[in-house]
Amino acid sequence: MTDLFGVPIQALLGQLLLGVVNGSFYAVLSLGLAVIFGLLNIINFAHGALYMLGAFVAWMGLQYLGLNYWIMLILAPIVVGLFGIVLERLFLRHLYKLDHIYGLLLTFGMTLTIEGLFRSFFGVSGQPYATPALLQGGVNLGFMYLPIYRAWVVVASVIACLATWLVIEKTRLGALLRAGTENPKLVEAFGVNVPLMISLTFGFGVGLAGFAGILAAPILQVSPLMGSNLIIVVFAVVVIGGMGSIAGSILTGLGLGIIEGFTKVFWPEASSTVVFIIMVIVLLFRPAGLFGKVK
Repeated sequence: MTDLFGVPIQALLGQLLLGVVNGSFYAVLSLGLAVIFGLLNIINFAHGALYMLGAFVAWMGLQYLGLNYWIMLILAPIVVGLFGIVLERLFLRHLYKLDHIYGLLLTFGMTLTIEGLFRSFFGVSGQPYATPALLQGGVNLGFMYLPIYRAWVVVASVIACLATWLVIEKTRLGALLRAGTENPKLVEAFGVNVPLMISLTFGFGVGLAGFAGILAAPILQVSPLMGSNLIIVVFAVVVIGGMGSIAGSILTGLGLGIIEGFTKVFWPEASSTVVFIIMVIVLLFRPAGLFGKVK
């Protein structure tokens, strides 16, 4: 059987691969958002700009310092995470007791500032970032051609998501993080530095955005605007999965990427809006999201 509903199987499998790759980016980015909101109650609209920053840190590391992809895969998330800690210490920590809208407005302003600075220095045309030699080429599976780098993106994203989920949900550190945001005075009584823990949590969340940025750099042009459109979709993913739900963000990101890929085959005109249509339906019947807790 070579066709399904009049569509060649090769085309379906190609879109499935594209959907899994896009879903991997959605999962990592929405995971960072879910960590920050679930543990700190901050809606971080600057997440897309920090994703872009991760890609640019990798590009500048290669361009100016000669640091290859593998070094920057570790270094770029750390740099973005440290930058996030500075933002949290200078600005966001003053908003924790206020309404969510203040954090949203502040991080939206940060987005405009960061993107504006990079546009002024690098323009909007984008900079190429070469695929590392080890991951170039592809594998002929008979029914389709699988680029090695795209397979690596999926594997790296799944590993990052599972590791994050295990740390937060299954370890003593994760329990301390959750307890520190729910009852900080009690946790401080046990000698835990809660403000430092909160700063490190925010840094880790935005570090995930930086990690997604360097994964995207060889696939996309490294541009100041690369996170602008993506962040809207990622917010929709978080809302559908449930604000603050770690597992919900991972599963929903991967699932919606696949749905989006198949929609491009059967109804291309709706591929850019299918995520938002699903979001509307979910909000109508389950406002807390698919995996969120109904209060």
